[in-house]
Amino acid sequence: MTSVLTEPPRTEVRRRTGAPGGADRAFLAVLLGAGVVVLAIMVTVGGFLVKNGAQALDLAGFSFLTTQTWQPDSGNFGIAAVLVGTLLIAGTALCVAFPLAFGVALYIAEYAPARLKRVLVSLVDLMAAVPSVVYGLFGAVFLQWNALDVPRWLAVHLGWFPLFTVDGYDANDPLSSQTVFASSTFFAGVIVGMMVMPITCSVMRESFSQAPPGEREGAYALGATRWGMIRSVVLPYGRGGMIGGTMLGLGRALGETIAVYMIIAPVFTIQPHVLQSGANSVSALIAQQWAAASPFGLSALMAAGLALFALTLLVNFGASAIIARSRSGQGSEA
Repeated sequence: MTSVLTEPPRTEVRRRTGAPGGADRAFLAVLLGAGVVVLAIMVTVGGFLVKNGAQALDLAGFSFLTTQTWQPDSGNFGIAAVLVGTLLIAGTALCVAFPLAFGVALYIAEYAPARLKRVLVSLVDLMAAVPSVVYGLFGAVFLQWNALDVPRWLAVHLGWFPLFTVDGYDANDPLSSQTVFASSTFFAGVIVGMMVMPITCSVMRESFSQAPPGEREGAYALGATRWGMIRSVVLPYGRGGMIGGTMLGLGRALGETIAVYMIIAPVFTIQPHVLQSGANSVSALIAQQWAAASPFGLSALMAAGLALFALTLLVNFGASAIIARSRSGQGSEA
């Protein structure tokens, strides 16, 4: 018997037939230039803050991060109180923005009819375009004086939790003033949460809408309900977008200035009670002190700005690392 040897099929390798044209090279050069410009701007901003804040940092040293008071002209200053306030306001903002952004994004991407979807997308984008001073006016003039029952209810029912404790308020005293709840971290966080919700929602919506149609249809073919399809296909695929949108919102919440400045009653002690009047943030501190600051006070404010700049970069780099490990679609096959 003779054996017939068959050669394995050859795999055709497709090669580029020619070098990139002038348009491709020009486009690549524009992209490279844009990346270099962005990097140069970041380095320039950081160098500017380091140069102008060096005098204050040399005097304060490590105590700049541990001192609560802000008296730069007397040599006693630090950002411990305002840094904690910044984190509390940003955390409160995320607690407000994330569920709203998640719900709106999921409804627009999966449930809304086509006509209503276009309207909702336009409204969310318009919310992102509203100036922050308008949100600040809304919070300072209307919200914090007409929604005092919300923090009061939280203080009465959740006052056992340290964050919701309010010093000087007795729920059993009908004459106890409710103004202790105004100008608080809570209201500043609510307004900032309303401001960061649109951009967070937009990122989530785009991530949800790009879930593979084949996997959607496959889930339906296996008998999944719409919520079952969303839970098994859309949410795992959009995990990276959810994280990225949330961290992007956090980055803006950390640096929000005018709205916080218009709402809070500034204090320079660590005030961990989010429902109680009195709060501060790094950006609001700079806005408050800039006009009347001495030359050394300006250096201290530059140092505070440098700390906020570094914190924002740390948040963004952390978000990039998280997204790289939970990128959209990593558990799905297109």
